[in-house]
Amino acid sequence: MAPLVLGLLAARAHAHDADILYAQLWRPEAAGAEVRERITLTADTLALLLPADADGDGVLSQADLDARERALAVGFWDAIPLSAGGRPCVRSSTTAHLRDTYVELGARFSCAPGVLRQRFSLLSVLPPSYKVVLGSAVQGEVGQRFADALQPTLVVEEGPERAASGLLEWVGLGLSHIFQGADHLAFLLAVLLVGGSLKRVLLLVTAFTVAHSLTLGATALGWLELDGARGLWVEAAIAASILWVALENLVLRAHRHRAGLTFLFGLVHGLGFASVLRGYGFGDSVASALFGFNVGVELGQALVVLALLPLIRLIQRRPSLHHRTVRVLSLLLLATGGYWFVERAFALIG
Repeated sequence: MAPLVLGLLAARAHAHDADILYAQLWRPEAAGAEVRERITLTADTLALLLPADADGDGVLSQADLDARERALAVGFWDAIPLSAGGRPCVRSSTTAHLRDTYVELGARFSCAPGVLRQRFSLLSVLPPSYKVVLGSAVQGEVGQRFADALQPTLVVEEGPERAASGLLEWVGLGLSHIFQGADHLAFLLAVLLVGGSLKRVLLLVTAFTVAHSLTLGATALGWLELDGARGLWVEAAIAASILWVALENLVLRAHRHRAGLTFLFGLVHGLGFASVLRGYGFGDSVASALFGFNVGVELGQALVVLALLPLIRLIQRRPSLHHRTVRVLSLLLLATGGYWFVERAFALIG
């Protein structure tokens, strides 16, 4: 298990990147041939597509977006051509607004009648993990569709199967995210290291799962608001949770309170997942996104536990080996959590 922890230590500090561009398309009533589109993405994603930071100060501002109006038209909108009924749509105007946690790009098109089709060619210049989520269709919300570099074209059409396929895509994203979320895996390993009976392990995992679901659900329902500043505090708290549990593994002999502690920290980790998706400007679609994403996260977590548990149980049979393993891995996890905490604390100060 030591190579796993070393891999976590080498991983980037912000392990919650959801590589998503969220698109909405609609035909306003009584607007004739007009089609409107709204796409939200993070400033970091926009920076991968074009040099949006016009003044070069390292911080994207509304003034930067205004100064890059022409670059956005060519480097972004020209890279996602829209057509209707087999004929290209004509773009009439574009907008760019800096929101609290994301960038909102808008455009208006004049389109012929027929099914809308959009090719997201810009996916070819982004990392392979990136996806475009289509959240709205011509006549309103009909479920979500996904495009990636292998299948960059989205056809906007109605159909009852869209909601089901969109949910499965979100489950898949959650499943992959838990394996890429180095800090969540580090926390889970720290919690499970001390071992215990199968019943105890199930209690710990259940506490973590329930806590995830509570904070994700509260965020989806709008009971908890997560802006950029709160998201940074959550990231720092997640790092602190790894520090705390690893330190307990080193200094405490008994861990009777571990289930309660896991539940409390699980609430924080759930906010970490929610803050990522909220930061992409999903609007009314955030509830379905969070639900499917959470299901995928919990499935991934179950797979991790099933893989780790037999190994931990085997080591437990040799007390001296178990003691050394807990100490060595907890020290590595302590260093990992400390590294992330310091980096995220500096992000808060900056």
